Amino acid sequence: MSGIRTARTSRTRLLAAVATAALAALTLTACNDDAADAGGKGTSANSPAPTAPPAASAPAPAAPAPAPATGAPAATGATGAPAQSGSPASAKPSAKAPAAPKPPSAADGKAVTCEGSVTKTVAAPLTRPVNHLLLTVTNTGSAPCYLYGYPAVRFGEAQSVPPVIEDSKPQAVVTLKPGESGYASVSLSAADGSGAHGHTETSLAVYFHGPSGNESVGAGSNPSLPAKGLYIDDSLKVSYWQQSMDDAVTS
Repeated sequence: MSGIRTARTSRTRLLAAVATAALAALTLTACNDDAADAGGKGTSANSPAPTAPPAASAPAPAAPAPAPATGAPAATGATGAPAQSGSPASAKPSAKAPAAPKPPSAADGKAVTCEGSVTKTVAAPLTRPVNHLLLTVTNTGSAPCYLYGYPAVRFGEAQSVPPVIEDSKPQAVVTLKPGESGYASVSLSAADGSGAHGHTETSLAVYFHGPSGNESVGAGSNPSLPAKGLYIDDSLKVSYWQQSMDDAVTS
């Protein structure tokens, strides 16, 4: 009996072992199928998943340039400012140069330089002192005027004006209010007859100096002379303008 029991026990163990092995095989097969499904396309479960190659970085598309507004310049410089052109329509005009100061005029009521357009000149021969001519300039304007220096007189076609008598220079510039007169005398010839190149002239022009005393300004004047004319020689001289007739005659 014990032999029969032993044989049954051995057979039972053998069947159990076979069943266990079969179960293990089935389990292994299922695991392999699951691994194949997980790895994809025959990749084993123990193989690392392939790394996808990095996609090439494509440059981002440039934003479209905005359409120019109506009336805006078609071209711009590097900084976005309108490109320079020969004559840009939008360029601002250059600042004008400051205007030169306007010289005073009689209409302004300010004092001006005495000259032919605002004065009247009269030439009158004198008996004392002999061989002298008195020039009287009257302000006919509406504003005061200044008689600078001395008269620049020219007899006939003379190419130069006679010199001034330096001792006759006044202490101040002669100022004439409207209607007032200033005076100067002209020494025509030497009283003792010592002058050279004596001759007679029938016309006279009188010009006026400006503040510098070296130039003629404004219009001249042409006072009348006696019909027989005036005798002059190389000793011809003039005095400075004076405020009074006495000062002019005694110069």
